[in-house]
Amino acid sequence: MNILKIAAFTDDNKGGNPAGVVICDEMPKEKEMLSIAKKVGYSETAFLKSFKDGWRIRYFSPEIEVPFCGHATIASGSALGDRFGEGVYKLFLNHDEISVGVTKSVNGRNTAALQSPETWSDAAPQEYTEEILKTFKLSMTNLDPNFPIRFAFAGAKHLIIVVKERKTLAKMDYHFENAKALMMNEDVATISLLWPESDEIFHSRNAFAPGGVYEDPATGAAAAALAGYLRDIGWQGKKRFEIIQGEDMGCPSRLFVEYTSTSGASVKVAGETRYIREIRV
Repeated sequence: MNILKIAAFTDDNKGGNPAGVVICDEMPKEKEMLSIAKKVGYSETAFLKSFKDGWRIRYFSPEIEVPFCGHATIASGSALGDRFGEGVYKLFLNHDEISVGVTKSVNGRNTAALQSPETWSDAAPQEYTEEILKTFKLSMTNLDPNFPIRFAFAGAKHLIIVVKERKTLAKMDYHFENAKALMMNEDVATISLLWPESDEIFHSRNAFAPGGVYEDPATGAAAAALAGYLRDIGWQGKKRFEIIQGEDMGCPSRLFVEYTSTSGASVKVAGETRYIREIRV
């Protein structure tokens, strides 16, 4: 079985979030996919099999199956583009259907763009919010009052927390096991900690404790969920914006997000990729 290792949302061919991509003749059993994801060691590995007029895709972290993963979708789009050519590919998730398109730039790099599942957001219970803030060593004084803490969904559920100062983001620190338990209790994939530099640039850090990963350097699913959240709260910033992530990990990543005014509509998330290597197991 060949496993491609591809970094998604790279910044000038550096950084990005690495994902495993396996294009299969037959989809492996869940136990085998989880075992492979553990061996690969990345936050997610995607498994694809030709299905109907597109591809069946499943995502596994080293510890759990994830319903939707943005960076592994971008990496998968790049892999499909390299094998079958530029174009748009239909992807069938466990409970949804999305697409990923891939083009090759003049510098030879692949750029992939996904269309997320539909979005929603909802207020997070006060008691839960207080527990999360305590676990992340934050208080209400650290938060930007223009951005309420809310759950946000775009194929997976995330918690959005926006802080007032960049230095608060740089100091992100949390108790891993406490966060993991809290997140799993609410089926939260990541805690998305953000700082708005302007009305078209956000800086982000994403805790992915349920997947056994302290932090992701680029999180496409959370980026789509953020766009749906911004739409729901009536944010007056740009409907095309950029997320800079991974800076504080030494792994710079850039995600380009675009959404419409239509409530709940799919969000476009795009970025460049770079090939790491191929292994066989």
